[in-house]
Amino acid sequence: MHRVIGERDLQTVDVSESEARAVLRDMVRARHFDERALALQRRGWMPGYPPFKGQEGSQVGAAHAMGDDDWLFPTYRSNAMQLARDVPASDILLFRRGHAEFHSDHDVQNFPQAVPIASQIPHAVGAGMAMDYAGDDDRAAVAYFGDGATSEGDFHEAMNFAGVFDAPVVFFCENNNWAISLPRERQTASDSIAVKAEAYGFEGVQVDGNDPLAVHETVAEALDDAKAGEPVLVESLTYRQGAHTTSDDPDRYRPEEEDLPDWRTADPLDRYADFLHEQGVVEDGFVEECFDEAEAEIDDAVDAAEAVGEPDVDELFDHVYAERTPRIDDQKAWLDGWLEDHDPQEMEF
Repeated sequence: MHRVIGERDLQTVDVSESEARAVLRDMVRARHFDERALALQRRGWMPGYPPFKGQEGSQVGAAHAMGDDDWLFPTYRSNAMQLARDVPASDILLFRRGHAEFHSDHDVQNFPQAVPIASQIPHAVGAGMAMDYAGDDDRAAVAYFGDGATSEGDFHEAMNFAGVFDAPVVFFCENNNWAISLPRERQTASDSIAVKAEAYGFEGVQVDGNDPLAVHETVAEALDDAKAGEPVLVESLTYRQGAHTTSDDPDRYRPEEEDLPDWRTADPLDRYADFLHEQGVVEDGFVEECFDEAEAEIDDAVDAAEAVGEPDVDELFDHVYAERTPRIDDQKAWLDGWLEDHDPQEMEF
């Protein structure tokens, strides 16, 4: 299944005009956050950052389809999705500066970001199975990952468990066409990523990831199916405009002219804003107003993050488990002893 809602009018989509504007507003917020975070990293404010420019439609559309009680199991590039689910921007920035991820102690139903590729996908299935065992039919887990994660064993093991145990899980894969420097055709010979779901006994669908309303509709239906005991793999076809991370140079491996359709490489923010304007849903100046609001919000988030002191070394140990274990205590004791004998400020790296 391949949906491109941008070819229709808003009346054929199960999204109100106010919700459609909220999606655009969150896409603008995400774009400004991404640009500001990249600039902050370049001046040494944080050590590294994974840009997501070009994937705002995919992430924001999916986030708006989720309910407040649904759990998101994110990877490191899911910042637009987290912002749309009301995770404070300052928390995301502080995580990049070495602090515990939930610094504000927010109650958004998000699992911690996974930096190892695909490790969060089995966690999502485990959580979904727990919801099922508890008889919680109104919640589901959404595992967010990139196309590169589908080459990891974690992905296949998780898909297999979900299919066997009918776990209420939506596997949300953003297919950017590049897993760092590896193009899709060197990663799998399958006709698509979505078709991989068939091997595990459930449905896989493709969607135009640069159309946020198409993503919203597809993920909303997938969540309904998942809550009925039918997991779904959604392949969101999008395109990251920038580098994989701030330590990457895509010009070394990604051709300037790629053989991808225009709908996939077009800027999703401009495309969606033009669509809503043509539908009479937003007026001239709406996007500019959203950018002004986003700039003020991110300014406040940066100020809030800078007001927090250096992270305490205890944070390395305090958030591994709900309560520290003897093994964690032993590791902390070793590090405390090492720090007594060494001054990190004087070490050469």
